[in-house]
Amino acid sequence: MSIQMKDVEHVAKLARLHLTDEEREMFTEQLNAILQYAEKLNELDTDQIAPTTHVLHLSNVMREDVVKESLPPEKVFLNAPDEEDGQFKVPAVLE
Repeated sequence: MSIQMKDVEHVAKLARLHLTDEEREMFTEQLNAILQYAEKLNELDTDQIAPTTHVLHLSNVMREDVVKESLPPEKVFLNAPDEEDGQFKVPAVLE
């Protein structure tokens, strides 16, 4: 697969970019170099490699949910700068 100048022009038009002739040529060459490098991956024998979604085995460490009593509202609002009708009062962010 290779990138043609018309492909670069199409993408530039979608991105609303004005490219000079030199830039079109440069980007066409650079994108083709990237594709050629990526094509090297097709040369690798991956038949014995299991498909993965991540190179490292990661899993979340979750604890069991334990039901316990919540703090009383009086204690919750002790450190609040302002409280009104049992809710935190904050400065308005919308007019």
